[in-house]
Amino acid sequence: MLRSHKVLLGLSQEHLKPFGNGLLEANTLAAFMRMQKAAKRDGIHITPCSTFRDFHAQQAIWDQKAKGRRPLLDHRNHVVNIQGKTDNELIDLILLWSALPGTSRHHWGTDLDVFDSLAITAKQLQLIDSEYHETGPCHSLSKWLDAHAKDYGFYRPYQAGLSGVSPEPWHLSYYPIAKDLLAQFELEHLTHMIKQSNIQLKQALLPRLKPLVQEYVLRVAPPPE
Repeated sequence: MLRSHKVLLGLSQEHLKPFGNGLLEANTLAAFMRMQKAAKRDGIHITPCSTFRDFHAQQAIWDQKAKGRRPLLDHRNHVVNIQGKTDNELIDLILLWSALPGTSRHHWGTDLDVFDSLAITAKQLQLIDSEYHETGPCHSLSKWLDAHAKDYGFYRPYQAGLSGVSPEPWHLSYYPIAKDLLAQFELEHLTHMIKQSNIQLKQALLPRLKPLVQEYVLRVAPPPE
């Protein structure tokens, strides 16, 4: 399945269908609805809190973090004081938890963030590890996904030691489609888009794009067999 570079960079919605307050790729949506129905029979309400996100929405997140208008967190989810940080240090901190615009898997419509809406409200949700660990409200959801997500084509691409992005137990990817999109990702198109944008930290980003793509786009956990 070939897609245009605009789809890969979050510049197109041609491949998406509406779902609740968001958008998902058509095959992803059908598979997710089947999984959601099965989980509900087991008392788990899998609810999306983030689906498709375009380049400009991702840039807004990036820019706010670069300007200190959103908190930057370290690996342990502790807020970092950014005063005196260099541009490259800021880039590295942002990339712990937020994708560079043009590289987010949310652009593809195959990836979404989920929580158990019976256990915690969207307003209370912080999307931090502890919410999905043993004493957290989404632990039962996480265990259910461990056992069943692969049956519906979903897996977690961000896992400890297997991905450049920090582990995200809430992030699911529909790998039958996502694996093909990942194979089509082109550094050249991303570089052009970043050059044309007004993104914060651009001058520090441009010479680093190749290794950043290798680490934060291409290095993900392998999908299940």
